[in-house]
Amino acid sequence: MTAIAAPDLPAAADAIDLAHRVVGKAVRQLAATGGPDVHQVLAYDVAHAASGVATARSLLDYGAKGEVEAKITCGFAADMLHELASKLLGREDAWGVERDALANAHAFISQFRDPEFLASLADQPGPRHLDDDMTMVADTFGAFAANVIAPHAEHVHRTNGDVPEEIVTGLAELGAFGLSVPAAYGGYSEGGDSEYIAMVAATEELSKASLGIGGSLITRPEILTRALVKGGTEEQKQHWLPLLATAEVMPAVAVTEPDYGSDVAGIKVTATPAPGPDGEAGWVINGVKTWCTFGARADALTLLARTDPDRTKTHRGLSLFIVPKPRGDSHGFQFTQPGPVVDGVERAGKMEGRPIDTIGYRGMHSYEIALENWWVPAANQVGGEEGLGKGFYYQMAGFENGRLQTAARAVGVMQAAYEAALDYAENRKVFGEAIIDYQLTRAKLGRMAVLTQAGRQFSYAVATLMAKGEGAMEASMVKAYVCKAAEWVSREAMQIHGGMGYAEEFPVSRLFVDARVLSIFEGADETLCLKVIARQLISASASTST
Repeated sequence: MTAIAAPDLPAAADAIDLAHRVVGKAVRQLAATGGPDVHQVLAYDVAHAASGVATARSLLDYGAKGEVEAKITCGFAADMLHELASKLLGREDAWGVERDALANAHAFISQFRDPEFLASLADQPGPRHLDDDMTMVADTFGAFAANVIAPHAEHVHRTNGDVPEEIVTGLAELGAFGLSVPAAYGGYSEGGDSEYIAMVAATEELSKASLGIGGSLITRPEILTRALVKGGTEEQKQHWLPLLATAEVMPAVAVTEPDYGSDVAGIKVTATPAPGPDGEAGWVINGVKTWCTFGARADALTLLARTDPDRTKTHRGLSLFIVPKPRGDSHGFQFTQPGPVVDGVERAGKMEGRPIDTIGYRGMHSYEIALENWWVPAANQVGGEEGLGKGFYYQMAGFENGRLQTAARAVGVMQAAYEAALDYAENRKVFGEAIIDYQLTRAKLGRMAVLTQAGRQFSYAVATLMAKGEGAMEASMVKAYVCKAAEWVSREAMQIHGGMGYAEEFPVSRLFVDARVLSIFEGADETLCLKVIARQLISASASTST
């Protein structure tokens, strides 16, 4: 047995800096040779590598807070460098770096990827280091998640059931839906770091109990809240934000279309000016939206539609609407409404929702929703006259924070998977020995602990940036990195359970299929890397060099 290396933060900082320089060279190479659209594989790898480096850099302050924290920081830095090396090998020319560009970090990687070092962290996940107020937030939501959400999680997953109403009302009573609503409009947000970190801490705890009926419930009101704060008129804020804060209105997001997933700027659903049945000014909406999560239970849709028929304007021709609707049956719904009279003919409005069955992330349900002449008053077009054509930007304001929330959801799933695997390993015996006593098991658990804490601490760092009006790229990075990591953590947690991991009898099988959706929604991983992270890296590099 080799001696376990003592943590070495200065060496970790040097190694992370080396990785940062290597990624910087690749970004410049990418920019000089045609960019992400030409070199998609390189752009994707560089985006993920940059996200790993950013995660590691965010851990350095954490590592200074104690020995376990320093070990986790060194372990993650070595893991990140190993991942970077695997991307470089055989593609050095494409990256614009010399062979063995990470040679100066070899000794560090060897020390802190050593199996015994990782095994020593199997049951050492490290403290979170939240302040007292945020610890209270985490504990409050953690208790609710354990006592109210967790008892329903398996039943809803196995039966493809609905979110129990007691969870919605309970979260409303805790103020979950008002975390980002300014206090002036009935919420709990006073601005600053606490608003974003509270959201991250609460989302993690809820997701730990269940992604489908816990962690994702905050996201939809959050997206609409951010859009309204960004571009809503004062009248819209006064009307809608208090309703969102109390869950009197629970919205769903209707952006994606059958032919336009992450390519939001290309959407086809139209909104055309038309008077209502009583002559009130408004819009009629026509087209199909898909992957509309919570679409049946929702009281309104946050819907992005094309208000300018000139499609050459792409995202500049889109506007955002709040579309009220009745609550529908989760197995499918169809509604009608009186329509405007056009040329002497009443155009009745129709809305029909078809559920999309999924392998995981059950409870909220996703829908394809078809709208035909569905009328909304002009007052529900976000931003009014000033907001016409700005819907894309308002929607993106909501999605940026949604990406941070998704990272927090991933951390919750990872934490649940790690704890389940640790508990099973401590109690399961194979060949007369508890499986936690095997080096391979302990090394897997150690890496789980490291990846989970790294994702958590990067989420906190991004939350702090976003509170300052910064961190748009980092929000994409934390989602890209942590959601991929969650797949590995949940898979290995399932593997540690052996055959029982494949049985629905143990919740770890639910965690595995739930984790798989994280890299798909709130911006598919490939689109996020190619269209957002890689481009922003190039832009940042260009501005730095000039």
